[in-house]
Formats: sequence, C-alpha cells, structure tokens
Amino acid sequence: MKIKYSVCPHDCPDTCALKVEVEDGKIVKVAGDPLHPLTKGVICEKVRAYPERIYGNRILYPMRRTGKKGGGEFKRISWNDAIDEITKRWRELISKYGSESIMPYSYGGTEGVINKASMDRRLFNKIGATALDRTICSAAGSLGYQLAYGESKGVNPLDTVNAKLIIFWGINALETNMHQALLAEAARKEGAKIIAIDVHRNKTAKWVDDFYMILPGSDGALALGIAHIILRDNLENKEFLKKYSFGFDEFRKKAHEYPPDKVAGITGLSKERIEHLAKLYAETKPSFLRIGNGLQHHKNGGINTWLISLLPALTGAWSDKGGGALKSNSGYFPLNEEALKRPDLLKKPVRTVNMVQLGKALCEVSNPPIMSLYVYNSNPAVVAPNQNLVIKGLAREDLFTVVHEQTTTDTAKWADIILPATTSFEHADLYVSYWHTFIQWADPVIQPLGEAKPNIEVFKLIANALDFNDECFSDTEEDIARQAVDLPYWKEKGITFERLKKERFIKIETEDYPFEFDKLNTSSGKIEFKSKKVSACGLSEVPQYNPINEYYDFRNTGFNKNNTALNTNYPLIFVSPPNHFFLNSSFAGATSLKAKAIEPFLEINPEDAEARGINDGDLIRVENERGGLSIKAKVVNSVLPGVVVSAGLWWKDDYANGSGVNALTPDDLSDIGGGAVFFSSLVEVKKI
Repeated sequence: MKIKYSVCPHDCPDTCALKVEVEDGKIVKVAGDPLHPLTKGVICEKVRAYPERIYGNRILYPMRRTGKKGGGEFKRISWNDAIDEITKRWRELISKYGSESIMPYSYGGTEGVINKASMDRRLFNKIGATALDRTICSAAGSLGYQLAYGESKGVNPLDTVNAKLIIFWGINALETNMHQALLAEAARKEGAKIIAIDVHRNKTAKWVDDFYMILPGSDGALALGIAHIILRDNLENKEFLKKYSFGFDEFRKKAHEYPPDKVAGITGLSKERIEHLAKLYAETKPSFLRIGNGLQHHKNGGINTWLISLLPALTGAWSDKGGGALKSNSGYFPLNEEALKRPDLLKKPVRTVNMVQLGKALCEVSNPPIMSLYVYNSNPAVVAPNQNLVIKGLAREDLFTVVHEQTTTDTAKWADIILPATTSFEHADLYVSYWHTFIQWADPVIQPLGEAKPNIEVFKLIANALDFNDECFSDTEEDIARQAVDLPYWKEKGITFERLKKERFIKIETEDYPFEFDKLNTSSGKIEFKSKKVSACGLSEVPQYNPINEYYDFRNTGFNKNNTALNTNYPLIFVSPPNHFFLNSSFAGATSLKAKAIEPFLEINPEDAEARGINDGDLIRVENERGGLSIKAKVVNSVLPGVVVSAGLWWKDDYANGSGVNALTPDDLSDIGGGAVFFSSLVEVKKI
C-alpha cells in the first residue's frame, strides 16, 4: 500500500486536496488530505466514489463510429489512425469552407489549468478555428460582481469564522461548497447566526438558523428592499460610503422605489420578514454574504448579483475582519494567459460562438457553417440548454464530431471519432481555486489506463500532424506550469513552480481586506453604485430590478405587472439546481451514486398538484415549446406555488422518455455577460 496525493479537478469551489491509497498500481481509496488547512481530510460523497469512475465504464482506446449517428456503435482503431483521420478531415474542411468551419467545445470538466486551457487554445488559435465564448456557468454573476468592485476578489474563507452573521444567498453550500459550510458551523459555535436565501428548501435551507424562500428571479428586488430599509432607518455606514462609493446618491433614489410592501409582492416574503432581515444584516457585525451561482442563471442574474454585491458596501461590512462578500476569489490567481494560450498564433480575427447557443450554431445557416466539432471537458448533449436543438445539430450527417472523453457520455454516442482521456489521477496538473487561496500541484498517482491520453498530449499530436512547428507545441506539463506563474505577482510572493512541486500546495498570503477601496479596478476607482459599462447592454447605469423576461404573476391572478395577459399554456417556472450525488453531468454514470440518488423527480407544491390532479409518486409530463420529460412527482412544501424544481443532471436515458431537464431550458442569454438562463423557463405539468 502506498499513500499518494492529488487534487480534485472538478468544477467546484472547494478544490480539495486528496489523499489516495494505491495498492499494486491501483487506486483503492480516495479521501481528503488531512494536512490541507481547508480540506482537513473532508471530501464529498461524489469524490469518495472516484475509484468507480476510474475503473468503471472507461473509454480505453480510440474508436471510430460504425453505425448510425447516436447509435453508440464503434470499432477500436489506433491512435495513428485516429489522428490521421482527424487531420485529414480538417484539412479538407479548411480547404473547402475555411478554418472557422472547425469549432472546439469545452468547459470545466477539469479545472486543472494545464488540461483546461493551454495547449488546446494554442492549437485552435493556430488553426484559426471559430472561437468559443465559455459563459455557461458564471459569466453573468462574475460580471455583476465586477461592476461593483472591478475584479473577482472577496473575503478569504478562513476569515469567515469571525463573522457573526453568515448569509448563503442562492447557494446550497452543504452540497456545492461544503467547506464554507464547515467554516460557518465553526462560526455558529462562537455565536454566529446562519441564514439562507433561495428558491426552494434544499439541504442547506434545512440546516441554517433561518430560511427565506423567495420567488425565482426576485433576488434583485429583495436586495433593493434591504437597501431601502437600511437607508430609511439611517443604518448605512456614511463614512465608508463617503470615502469609497461612486454613484451612491443615484442608487439611493432607486432604493427609495422599493419599500417593503412592494418587495413583498415581488419576492413572496412578508413585509415583516423583509424588515427583520434588513435590520439584522445592518446591525450585526461582522456580516458575511456568500453569493452563489443559482441566482445568476436567470435572465436578470447579472444585475441581480450586482445589487446583492453592493449590500456590504452599504453597511461598511468590509471594514470588519471576516465581513464583506464572496462571489469568486479567482482574482487571487492571476496567470500568464498570453503564455498559456498564445493568442499571437491567431493570424486574423475569427468569429465567436456563445457556448450556450450550441444548438443554434449547429443548426442555423452561417457562413461558413460549423462542419467539425471537437468536444472535451464537457458533455453538451446533457449540459447545454435547448437540448433537443443540440441533439438535432449533433445528428447532422455532415458534421464531423470528435469527442475526447473518459466515459461513454451522451455526447460521446454522437461522435465520429472517440478518443480516450485520462482522469486527473493519471496526469500532472496545476490547480487554482475560485473560492480559497491555495495554489496546488498534483503529479500522476497511477499510470494511464489503456491508451488514454491527457488533453495536452492529444493536442500536441494533432499540431504535429498538421505540421505546426512552433516551439510551444512541444511544451510539457511542467513547462506550461512554469509559464503560468511567470508574472511579477508570483515572484513577489516567492512562489515558483519548483517550490510548488515540492510543497504540493501554497497559501497565497492576503491582506485582511481584499481591496484598497479607493484604488479599485473600476472606472471611478471606487465601489460603483452606477456604471457606464452596462449602457452598452441597453440597461440603466444604476442597477435596478428587472423581472425575468418570461415574467408572470406567481399568485395566478391572470395578469402580469403590466396588466397584460399571461402565457396560460406554461404557468409554472422550472428550476433545475445541482444534484447532491452528481456534479453537473459528472458522476451521473457511476452506478453506486445513481443508486443513492434513486431516480429523478419533480418537486411541486401541493396547491399546484391538487389543481392538476397529481398525487405524490405519479408519473407526470413536464413540457413547454422546446420539449418535455417524463418524471415522477414529489408533492412537497419545499417550493412555493407556481414553482417546480428538479435536480439535475441525470443522463438522458435515466428519464422515462429519454429526455433530460435541459430539453426545457432556453438558450437565451442573461442580461449581462452572455450567461446561461437555465432557471428562466416556463412549463406546464400534466399527469400521465
């Protein structure tokens, strides 16, 4: 038995350090590294099941499709044959249609810096392929937060144990940021109060001291309502605002328009509850806001995030250690992006496709058309919105699709060529977090299974076959890691690759407060309560609450706020939050985790169920103009009337009709940032 160490590669803020037991060259157990100051030996149920993922339904060899598209029939071929076929087809497509007929599709299937975004960007820049705007998860909220503070920095999580009030807003922390929940529990033992604000009663909502269940997309109105009460009662930190704010007087006027009775009508909360929350937040110090991803997946998600982000500026919460907010801490990890991605290899501008709208890109007429799709670090047949349109695009006979993957996902079934990918335990990589402040390095723990190869090795093979002789296409993992930290920032902190490789993880020393509030990276250099940057989006310079575009009255009066008729065909709003046992679609193929998750189901309020003759456990049809799915009903009070919730992301075959939750979600874009709007979809539910 040998003990080795690694890092969790998945798209999760905790970026856990892992302790791995290896026996006879095989991983037998994955646990948390007890030496890591934040992981402290604790990891989630998903990653503890990792040996099943490694040794389960792995793709071990390159394969070529032999049957019809989507049929899942493949024959083993050699790596040489696979690379030859890919490059031959690409040369033909470039000759006939141009280089932009080729498009990559990837996201956070691995968060390792090297295998996520280095050699791939170099190759597709050199080719001149269509660029991908990778916005599907956090773009709207990140931009909303940056409108206030200029960059993605917030409270150091280790400091949050000092907080006396902790608010989890739009984040199910117990399931998606468990170590922040552990820190909150430590603060609670010292007298802190924990609150959750969300659209359904999830595991975190049951664990906190007080839960505020609001209607989907109403977060911005609640933030303005809290601001209204704070300003009405003179609870704001006037000195902090005078020194560090820009546009505050205009914001004050906007907040004046949102008294508690108006906000109650929008959010579904009572006036008394809103008053209580606002005063508790203003008067408790230190107060800490953990802003989640959930709320940004509405059409108004970016501006709503901006509004919430301004609350700690209003109260001066940043002045207290452990006080303030945290949306993302990726700003603590500046990397040498030019060295990593080599944008200089791109000889002329190319078009950009937003990954949210993959279905449209594949199905709508464009010049040139997308003729080849290279998928890695993603499973778009399951995770992309407007699923039926995505499948229609993947089914095109003239689309040459390559999928580099670890297991036979729903997307892999549509491939023409499948390439076997290594897991993070089979290759080296560099890891940064978007929550904590540790940079980490992981060497391989085991040899690659079968003929699996990491992303960068495959892209190097393709580059070589295309006769690209640039020196950067021969870089190793360690070369790329050195380039990534080749910035004055890292030198000043004494962090080198050699030191990191030796120590495995290094804590980035931060100041007590993340910003110099009069030297922010904003246009004014201060915290911006108004911003000219949003004018280009046709939005107000002062953040205001805008109902989601598919707005309707949740209390079923038959009219919306403009007194116009509602869409009576689809009167329920549909939300698909994370599943406890899966991470996006990762782990949804693991037998043991699927057994624990049991089956997909839809939470529906008793009032809505009774109106439709639906009983608990009934098989129901959830549908809208984009598609539908068959699923069992769970009649519960964990959602408000007018709201239905089904945790994703199961694979398509796990649903009775072979169609997943994203068959219902729109591929529209958020108010700012071009993000996905998974939770702004309307549906109807019928008993089968």
